[in-house]
Amino acid sequence: MSLRKSWVTSANSAAHPFPLNNLPYGVFSTEDEAPCCGVAIGDMILDVTAAEAAGLIDLGDEPLFDAPMWNPLMEEGPAVWTALRARLVALLEDGANERAKVEVFLVPQAEAEMHMPFQVSEFTDFYAGRHHATNVGTMFRGAENALPPNWLHLPIGYNGRASSVVVSGTDIQRPWGQLKGPNDDAPRWGPSARFDIELEMGAIVGMASAGPLSVQEADDAIFGYVLLNDWSARDIQAWEYQPLGPFQAKATATSISPWIVTKAALDPFRCETPAREVELLDHLKDCGPMLYDIDLEVGLTPDGGSESVIARTNYKEMYYSSAQQLAHHATSGCPMNVGDLLGSGTISGPERGNRGSLLELSWGGTEPLELKTGETRSFIEDGDTLVLKGAAKGKGYCLGFGDCVGTVLPALNDPFAKS
Repeated sequence: MSLRKSWVTSANSAAHPFPLNNLPYGVFSTEDEAPCCGVAIGDMILDVTAAEAAGLIDLGDEPLFDAPMWNPLMEEGPAVWTALRARLVALLEDGANERAKVEVFLVPQAEAEMHMPFQVSEFTDFYAGRHHATNVGTMFRGAENALPPNWLHLPIGYNGRASSVVVSGTDIQRPWGQLKGPNDDAPRWGPSARFDIELEMGAIVGMASAGPLSVQEADDAIFGYVLLNDWSARDIQAWEYQPLGPFQAKATATSISPWIVTKAALDPFRCETPAREVELLDHLKDCGPMLYDIDLEVGLTPDGGSESVIARTNYKEMYYSSAQQLAHHATSGCPMNVGDLLGSGTISGPERGNRGSLLELSWGGTEPLELKTGETRSFIEDGDTLVLKGAAKGKGYCLGFGDCVGTVLPALNDPFAKS
């Protein structure tokens, strides 16, 4: 597919992340207006809430955009998702008859503040990237035991905290926790010294279900995707994770990008999952291209310094697709809700520069990274800003998600210190 032309001229640049091909969904506010639903087009935002109120968008008897979240649209199902996208294209494409009526509802992105684009029902994070799992397993168990015995058979995951999911631009406070290093006789209480990121994609469930789903049914239920940073306190994690896995190490925050890129927009970029060396059971077998060719990168900017790109990889490196993750999640009859968020797991590639976490990039702190400023990093330091970027690149256009940004603030004073 080639670039689709819009009368919003900024959307017609090959390098712009929000062409007519994209039309991602977000929630924004301006200085004088409360948060409302919007669609990115070029360097502008179409105020969908106002456009619906004016009768330019009519998808049913009741308004869908009178609350600042996209959950009500998700609940309507794929037919309405398709109808909205078709209507948006008709309003914004080059030569649109209703251009004059639409122009009054455009807001410059530079004047907008972004908010959470949807209400997160529940959050599950997976461990489904082969290179990441192999790297981490090699560090802690040796190369011969890098992958757990079940890893090639099912996507491993854990239930996280929906309450900790925040939109890009939210500052992240360094967490306190219980720590015990290999040379410590006993655990101690302190701020995490090995704070980290995980470069992930997040899939948003758009249809509720109350029973098992096939992989195809799971794919049909996915509404769209965001960039996702699963902030991780590696030293807290190392002490707490056995036998039940991550808990407080992952509860500080999970940042997502401000725009939901719909599955429909990403369809031209579908690609196959990697070849299987162990055949999956029937309920998890691939039923077509379920991954996406999306270039990803991580930038780190020290306080007062310049950005260094520390990793580049691609979403197609995943071993399990989001559809397979959702299908596995539902096998027990676990109800899935509209607004459930599924983290892909860290997306790493085969080379050092493709690793999606500082744990891997610094190999557990033994090989510190050198930044453009001359500083080094094994893990995140106070004042560091981490930026995740993603783009699917087509013929003369690209689709972006908006940057996923977070700055790490110093830990609070000891909340349990005796006065």
